[in-house]
Amino acid sequence: MRGLAYVIAAFAALGIMYVIATFPPQSQPSANETAATTVAATPDVLTEAGKMTLAVPEMHCEFACFPKVKETLEGAQGVEEVTLAAQKEEGVLDNRQVIVKYEPGFDVHAAIDSLAAAGYEDSNVVQ
Repeated sequence: MRGLAYVIAAFAALGIMYVIATFPPQSQPSANETAATTVAATPDVLTEAGKMTLAVPEMHCEFACFPKVKETLEGAQGVEEVTLAAQKEEGVLDNRQVIVKYEPGFDVHAAIDSLAAAGYEDSNVVQ
């Protein structure tokens, strides 16, 4: 019986190694690439409603980090809704951006400062 358990464990280990070997590594954008896609000048308080994309590089998962980011941003004045940006693969956070739907009076810098206080210090405006 113990031998059967060892055989099953060996096959499971081989299967895991195969899956790891066949998936390409996920590359992180360099600081230069991230800086190139950020918007240079954003007014502090926006006077019209709209949508904005924020990069949150420290957001590592959909299940713990994203809900914390969402709760933090939805606590900012003028935020109507926060959604996770489209991902290439379901269940894998490969696009660390959120889309913020806001109302007039939304303070971009206050929202980014609140993310920094929550531990997401390198967050910035993408679009």
